[in-house]
Amino acid sequence: MDMSLAPRVNVTRRLTFAAGHILARPEWDEARNREVFGACSGDHGHNYELEVTVSGSVDGNTGMVINLKEVDRIVKDLVIHDVDHHHLNRDVPWLQGCLPTTENLALAIWGRLDGRLPSARLERVRLKETENNVVEVGR
Repeated sequence: MDMSLAPRVNVTRRLTFAAGHILARPEWDEARNREVFGACSGDHGHNYELEVTVSGSVDGNTGMVINLKEVDRIVKDLVIHDVDHHHLNRDVPWLQGCLPTTENLALAIWGRLDGRLPSARLERVRLKETENNVVEVGR
C-alpha cells in the first residue's frame, strides 16, 4: 500500500482521576458565586474520566499508530500525577489562576499534551466530570 495514501487512524485512550475543586471567583461575593455556580461554589470533588484521542498512520512493523503504553506514560506524567487526589484550585501549578471548570480543565490538559506525543497528533481531549457533564476539545 502506498503509505502517502494511507488513511489517518484515530486511537483513544481512557484514564481516570479523582480531584477536588471550588468554582468561585474571588472578586465575587458568596451570593453571586452561588447564583452562577450553584452547589459547585463550595468545596467538592469528582471522579473524572479523561479520553485522549490521537491520530497517525499505522506503523507497518508494529501495526499501531502509537504504543498505548507510551500514551499512558505521557498522560500520567504530564496530567494524571498532578491532578489525581489533589485539589485543582490549590495543588496544581499549571492551573494556578485558572477557574477549574470542566471546560478550562480540558483546555489546560490539551495544552499540556499537544505536541508531546511522538508519532501521533493530538486530536481530541474529552473530559467527563459527571454523567451529565462532558467537555471536548479538538482540532
